Amino acid sequence: MGATMLGYVVSKGRGEADQLLADVAARLMAEGCRLAGAIQINVETQTGRACEMDLHVLALDQVVRISQNLGALSEGCRLDPAALEGAVGLVERALEGGPDLLIVNKFGKQELDGRGFRPLIGRALAEGIPVLCAVNGDNVDRFAAFADGLAQDLPLEADAVLDWCRKAAAA
Repeated sequence: MGATMLGYVVSKGRGEADQLLADVAARLMAEGCRLAGAIQINVETQTGRACEMDLHVLALDQVVRISQNLGALSEGCRLDPAALEGAVGLVERALEGGPDLLIVNKFGKQELDGRGFRPLIGRALAEGIPVLCAVNGDNVDRFAAFADGLAQDLPLEADAVLDWCRKAAAA
C-alpha cells in the first residue's frame, strides 16, 4: 500500500504546530512543490491580551486576519467565522490549479462542525491531492472519526513530516 493521503500532527504547545507547518511549507516551496492551503501566524499583542490570528494563504501569498477583538474581558472564541470562510474561499481557488499538496493550519471546531476547511479537505482527497493538517489534542478522537482510519499520525518533527509530504505528493 502506498502513502496515506491524509497526514496530521497533533499540536502540543501553543503555536508549535503552526511553526512546524510554516517550516515544512517553506521547505517544500523551495523544492518547487506546488502548495495550496493556509498556515496560521499568531501575532503577539500587548501583555495580558490574546494574540491576533492570521492565516497566510500559501498559493496567493496573502494574509487574512481570522481573529476578532472581543474586548479585554471576553472569554469567548475569538475566531471570526466570516474571515475564516473568506480564507477558505481563497484556498479553494488555489485548489483549481491542481496543487501537489494541501496544507490546512488546523482541523478545529469549525471543521468538527462541518465548516471551515472540512469541505476542501474532502474535495482534495477525492481529487487525489494529499492533505496535511494540525489537530488540537482535544479534537483527535473526533478527527479520527472524520478520517475513518485513513489518516496517518505524524510526529511533530519537520524531517518526518517533510518525508511524508514528499512521498504523498509523489504517489
